[in-house]
Amino acid sequence: MSESSAEAVADAAVAAAASAAGTAGNWRRAGFAGAAIGVVAAGAAAGVAIERLTVGRGMRRKARLALDSTGPYGSLRGTPGKAYADDGTELYYEVDEVESDASLSPRRRRLFGRKAPAPVTVVFSHGYCLNQDSWHFQRAALRGVVRTVHWDQRSHGRSGRGAAQVRDGQPVTIDQLGHDLKAVIDAAAPEGPIVLVGHSMGGMTVMALADQYPDLIRDRVVAVALVGTSSGRLGEVNFGLPVAGVNAVRRVLPGVLKALGQRAELVEKGRRATADLFAGVIKRYSFASREVDPAIERFAERMIEGTPIDVVAEFYPAFTEHDKTESLVHFAGLPVLVLAGVGDLVTPSEHSEAIADLLPDAELVLVPDAGHLVMLEHPEVVIDRLADLLVRAGAVPAGATVGGYGSTSSTAQPG
Repeated sequence: MSESSAEAVADAAVAAAASAAGTAGNWRRAGFAGAAIGVVAAGAAAGVAIERLTVGRGMRRKARLALDSTGPYGSLRGTPGKAYADDGTELYYEVDEVESDASLSPRRRRLFGRKAPAPVTVVFSHGYCLNQDSWHFQRAALRGVVRTVHWDQRSHGRSGRGAAQVRDGQPVTIDQLGHDLKAVIDAAAPEGPIVLVGHSMGGMTVMALADQYPDLIRDRVVAVALVGTSSGRLGEVNFGLPVAGVNAVRRVLPGVLKALGQRAELVEKGRRATADLFAGVIKRYSFASREVDPAIERFAERMIEGTPIDVVAEFYPAFTEHDKTESLVHFAGLPVLVLAGVGDLVTPSEHSEAIADLLPDAELVLVPDAGHLVMLEHPEVVIDRLADLLVRAGAVPAGATVGGYGSTSSTAQPG
């Protein structure tokens, strides 16, 4: 699709969304206009939950408000800090420090033992259209046990909009995200051993860091966890669509996203007007199990809804260009966890298997009945394997290996 034709499609979608959003009570018009925008933005053409068309809109709105007001997810906060990227972008992070042994809860003593952990900092990097709160469960489990850093990638969460993108019109690259992570490490963990944990785009960020700063990996990194991520060939992902559908999406999506990003204000109105249908798309591409806590679903929706359409558009092209397969060699010899949901439609588990094939000493864990947001869908599995990784890295006592945490940990299968 040419740029002019993409803009024409975007003009039509924006006009429809603006008209629908401005017509009170016209649910059907707003629904289908917003659905078109939501589906395109998600890179999908199917999977919107049918039941959302038949349940009262007012009831759904009240339910969302109730879940927003009572849900604890994303409520954990640490000591705030700011780092600055090489282009001046302000990067927000939070640090959770280690508690003294006397203050550890009985449960944490059972998980990790009574001895003081080694002075290790675990740095968590989140995925596309998410923020640091996506690690809510893992943060809660490790809170006070080992020092952790959680940060928001540029243009996400509480971090500033990418200065190079806003000021200079430069495209976002995975390499830039690797430099951003280095800036956060320099500010929040300037010395001592480090464990790097990345989900999806966060895992790609970790690979970019290794590619650009191999000395840092050699000298300071003691373990790595790559969750639901890919080292390359993302342009071949079919998102669960038939061949014709995925080919159409690949052809149309980049131009349409670019055009929609230039009309962000109107597009955001369309997204808000059709939040119910958009939520169906989010659910399909975030989770694979049939029964997910509605509060967790809503938590994921809030994070993704909070990512402006122009940011969605800025970041998308970087993934098709991403190829950090050669950087994986820098992780050889380290304790590495590679974990993925078998039902992940965004970064299919085959991509994690390909990473593990290049790191034969890595632990490969495939989680059945899990989608892209496996750390929210099956948090106990991710916590178990992270705890074991920390033991292997020497960050916690060797006698404190976690076993049987939660009711679904048995669903994790070694690759």
